[in-house]
Amino acid sequence: MVLDLMVIGTAITLGPLHNSAFILLLSSRRGVRQGLAFLLSWLANLITVIAVVVLLTGGQPPAHHSAPSTAAIAAKLAIGLTLVLYGAHRRRRPPRPHGPPRWAARIDNASWITAAGLAWLLQPWGLVAAGAATALQANLSAAADWLVLTGYCLLATLSLIVMEMYAVWAPAVAEARLNALRDWLSRHQEQLVVTLSLLAGLWLTAVSIYELVT
Repeated sequence: MVLDLMVIGTAITLGPLHNSAFILLLSSRRGVRQGLAFLLSWLANLITVIAVVVLLTGGQPPAHHSAPSTAAIAAKLAIGLTLVLYGAHRRRRPPRPHGPPRWAARIDNASWITAAGLAWLLQPWGLVAAGAATALQANLSAAADWLVLTGYCLLATLSLIVMEMYAVWAPAVAEARLNALRDWLSRHQEQLVVTLSLLAGLWLTAVSIYELVT
């Protein structure tokens, strides 16, 4: 469970789409507030999904090869295969120019509610679902599993936390450097999406097959 959640959390935090959107929010007139709303909404979504899983299992992992355990692994396998197919499709697709999203022109007038809603929309729900299927294995009677789930949520939010803190503590320097990062993400968006989809998908597929046959 630990290694799976590390892979999933890393794939989530490195996603170019939400990071580019977050930098746009930080560059707006009320950037720090909007960034904080986005960050807290993003983290709240992750925590809510994990909390639902914990409520369903009662904090006790299902027995190995039981129906719930097999269903969770099958769901993780399906997500892994979908990510692999999606990455392969994006890799074969002709490259397309990626300009700023339509909402970017209205970002200065956006409310914190809009920023929070944007985090919900940009969350990579396939990977979040894979994290939820993995979290079924958590045994909350053990303090270590609490730490693992907390670490997963923080890891999946790490890029946003770092950028928000950077914008707070060094606003003048952060604006220029984060905008340069956004330009780089825009130029390499396709490669990043393909790479993350294939790596995360192959990992989930391989681990799920292993868990089903052992």
